Amino acid sequence: MGEVITLEEAQARRIVLHVTGKKLVFTNGHFDLLHVGHLDYLEKARALGDALYVGVNSDAGTTQLKGTGRPIVPAVERARLIAALVPVTAAIIFEQETADAILQALQPEIYVKGGDYRNKPLPERETVNTYGGKIKLIDYLPDHSTSALIARIKALP
Repeated sequence: MGEVITLEEAQARRIVLHVTGKKLVFTNGHFDLLHVGHLDYLEKARALGDALYVGVNSDAGTTQLKGTGRPIVPAVERARLIAALVPVTAAIIFEQETADAILQALQPEIYVKGGDYRNKPLPERETVNTYGGKIKLIDYLPDHSTSALIARIKALP
């Protein structure tokens, strides 16, 4: 089981992974209203390397990117839930709109994002390419999204 750590702790642990020849996988997201689609995605990401670090968008960042009323669950709780999942080595809350700074700091061998980025620009692509990392897009579990879950909850009588 993983834990919630700071970027500085992640950087120190990253050095150990690098020195011991272990492959770091990194992904990031909001992970608001955790559901089985998130777990499936994280299991597939973890299978690509020896450790999986997950960046969790801060509350302010989630509101900025997702709109008013989001997040539903505060970042400290979202990060704790993510860290408790078996595939996750560590969760790191970050404040920036993109994961560029955290990617530059950790330089994971593999950066994972959802398959929806096949059809839209990936903001972090240049950063990952600059340090020589690889980008892997993982398809989402069909019919499993936080937005759909929120819509179903709102539709309840």
